[in-house]
Amino acid sequence: MIVTLLPPLGLDAPPLTPDGDEARRWAEQELTDPSYAVSEPTAIDRLARAIGDFFANLFNGQVEGGWGSLLAVIVVVVLIALVVAALLIWGRPRALVRSRTVPAGELFGDAEERTAAQLRAEAQASAAAGEWVDAVVLRFRALARGLDERGVVDAPPGTTVHGFARAAARAFPDAAAELDSAAAAFDDVRYLRRPGTAELYQRIVAVDDDVQRRTPLTPATLSGSLS
Repeated sequence: MIVTLLPPLGLDAPPLTPDGDEARRWAEQELTDPSYAVSEPTAIDRLARAIGDFFANLFNGQVEGGWGSLLAVIVVVVLIALVVAALLIWGRPRALVRSRTVPAGELFGDAEERTAAQLRAEAQASAAAGEWVDAVVLRFRALARGLDERGVVDAPPGTTVHGFARAAARAFPDAAAELDSAAAAFDDVRYLRRPGTAELYQRIVAVDDDVQRRTPLTPATLSGSLS
């Protein structure tokens, strides 16, 4: 029979079970391991949790002093007010918010930055100089730009003069024939190269002045595909 003898433990060997101070020191050393820091919540996590707990307590009526229900109502009212304000500022239909003093963009195939008032003044100056082609073209552009500024008719790129006249006629049905005649005068002078006359100019002036005094029935909005 073989007996294995273990060496006797020395009196100075460390104990297998640490005392209280030693155990606390070991625990502190273990907790300094970086792997424990990964699982700890960050400041953002704690903030998000605090906000979530606040609203949860708010709507569950767990706020101290019995103010939970009242605060919940106040928060809801404020949120609704913010939504309504955003809709009023950014969400209104384009036809209701259009009132531009310096319009920009294309008008009947050409870049046009002038206002209706500026176009009317230049048309009048051309008429006074006997330049009837320019007078006719400028006054019809003033007619279109004026209705655009009022939000009555929107003429996006690609809109033709007759498409514009049809849309304007929906807002001013009593002036439908005059609007169509003015569009024909513009076409004759601008595209068919026919001579402008004082009669054609006065025809457009009359319908422009007429629709300026009238109140449109409903806003008429053109699509870019009108022709």
